[in-house]
Amino acid sequence: QVQLVESGGGLVQAGGSLRLSCAASGRTFSSYAMGWFRQAPGKEREFVAAISWTGGTTYYATSVKGRFTISRDNAKNTVYLQMNSLKPEDTAVYYCAAAAVTTTTPYEYDYWGQGTQVTVSS
Repeated sequence: QVQLVESGGGLVQAGGSLRLSCAASGRTFSSYAMGWFRQAPGKEREFVAAISWTGGTTYYATSVKGRFTISRDNAKNTVYLQMNSLKPEDTAVYYCAAAAVTTTTPYEYDYWGQGTQVTVSS
């Protein structure tokens, strides 16, 4: 079992930055690939970014590539999402998740956090 707790969300103006954190506890964090997803009101949950357990492989959604960076610190059992040049369309609840493989597909993730709200004002 892995418990995930996100933090770092908030209200920011367009063009600003936020860094989300996801702290993990429970089973060995470093053995899991990690992902970030988001869900806006009235929309389905969508993939944002993923990182392998070593940190050597990363994937990004086209909509965030070049603006967001996913990273992890296995010594701190934490994964991060640095979000720059934020746009109003980035407004959503952001979730971190853990999976056995590095993947962009939500159903392959076994553990999910409760989410943190990110609101970008225009």
